Amino acid sequence: MMFQLMFAVITVAIIISPFVERTRYSSFILFSALWLILVYCPIAHRVWGDGGWLNQLGILDFAGGTVVHINVGFSSLAAALVIKPRAGYQKEPMEPSNIPYVLLGTGLLWLGWFGFNGGSALAANDVAVLAVINTFIAPCAAGLVWIIIEWFQTGKAGTLGLAT
Repeated sequence: MMFQLMFAVITVAIIISPFVERTRYSSFILFSALWLILVYCPIAHRVWGDGGWLNQLGILDFAGGTVVHINVGFSSLAAALVIKPRAGYQKEPMEPSNIPYVLLGTGLLWLGWFGFNGGSALAANDVAVLAVINTFIAPCAAGLVWIIIEWFQTGKAGTLGLAT
């Protein structure tokens, strides 16, 4: 239960992005509670629950590709379309104000992926090992590709681009 609860909490942490600097915190809390009950829980049950119809069809949602990422992506898009743009959007630069915190958050997120992805095997077996290895190799490859692209576009590679 705690493993599943952490997925729900992380999902809410991801969906906050369209709300930042656009709504009151209390509005986001209300939205989160309603969204978890009306959107997240039914989809999580359909995919991960023993009686869920997508689970019975053999859908394998390893570490939340559908339940978390697709769900949050469409929900964030809907929220962004309803909520007005951020004040100063496309008129002033909106770089992060604290790059070390961005890098710390990136490291913590990556560390958390090891637990989520390895834990999604629900056993200490070869599937869990493969998930952990892929959790290490895929971001490394993506980061390397980003550094190469950024180098060719700007002549230098930055840590913010790597973290992103």
